[in-house]
Amino acid sequence: MKLQKSKKDNEVFYYHNSKKEKLWCYRHRYYDTWGKRREKSKQGFKTERQAIRALIEVKANILDGNSKQVEYSNLTISDWLDLWYETHKNDWKVSTQIQRENAIKHQMKPLLGKYKLATLDKTTYKRVYINELLKKYKPSTVQLFHRLFKVAINAAVDDEIIPRNRFNKITIEQEEQKDNFLTASELNQLLKTAKKEENITNYSILLVLAYTGLRKGEALGLTWQEVDLERKTITVNRTRDNKGTREPKTKNSYRTILIDDVVINHLEKYKTWCKKTLFEFGKKLNEQTYVFISYQTGEAITDNSVLYGLRRVIKKAGIKKITLHGLRHTHATLLISQRIPVKVIADRLGNTPQMIFDIYGHSFKELEEESVAAFNAILKQVGGTSGEE
Repeated sequence: MKLQKSKKDNEVFYYHNSKKEKLWCYRHRYYDTWGKRREKSKQGFKTERQAIRALIEVKANILDGNSKQVEYSNLTISDWLDLWYETHKNDWKVSTQIQRENAIKHQMKPLLGKYKLATLDKTTYKRVYINELLKKYKPSTVQLFHRLFKVAINAAVDDEIIPRNRFNKITIEQEEQKDNFLTASELNQLLKTAKKEENITNYSILLVLAYTGLRKGEALGLTWQEVDLERKTITVNRTRDNKGTREPKTKNSYRTILIDDVVINHLEKYKTWCKKTLFEFGKKLNEQTYVFISYQTGEAITDNSVLYGLRRVIKKAGIKKITLHGLRHTHATLLISQRIPVKVIADRLGNTPQMIFDIYGHSFKELEEESVAAFNAILKQVGGTSGEE
């Protein structure tokens, strides 16, 4: 391909393709951030003006210290995801590694891999990624895949490969959420039914989840060292599931909370049962022993056994179905209904106040409506509302 130099810029050229069409390109030499000589080129412009404008943009980026954006302008989404994952995977928890690896392999690469990181626009992203995912998954699941992709893109921004994340303000309409929580009456029925069973461990963990708002993994990770029966507190230092034991979900998850006398009195009895059960299996209870153990093996129970236990009790109690996480929602919703300050609820659940507002907005809306009605009722009691004749 023979290049002919432009009269307007010595780094802009024109050439003829196989169809004899006149096209334009640029070739710009520069030094990268390490002082190494590099060349950036691009062809296929239909006009000289387009080529010059593109060249000016490249020069401006380099002058502004954004040479990385120039060097990586041809990097595909697939290439970046591989680079990002291999660079940072050892910084992530095992569960996070697996989640991101699967999303990259099964969702991100197949739909977005061929596009260039620097030029993927919001419209294309919504059309080929979000809209396609919505054909196969629930909106809540698509929201998760969207969030994971934004994490990868934010890493590219932090690494100065692209100037900003174009996808931050994209919203996904969520399906109407089912009520994954119980009323106070339903919760009482659940716990009464669980207590009648012979499985004391199942009742114990359901009681703790309901009265504390702990996450399932946080409860499974409790040892007797973190249950202070004298001070009436529980301390969260870890989480545990079928993938193993690890640090809590967030920094806010590390916390010590007060527990009710109902829970304290039961845990005292349960601890005695645990000692007897462990003795039958030739073991002793110590500070490092997990709180919730199986009567069949004396080993720490699994998350599946808790889930099956909850489902069994719900069926016996004849109440609506909820998940184990629904007990956490129940705890929070009941506290909100009693007008407990948001900061107190957030600290108890290991969340931020903003997260409480985001998750339980519907409950606060109901309280606001009640407040309006209550204010109006008070004024009526003293002889009418303000502004009335």
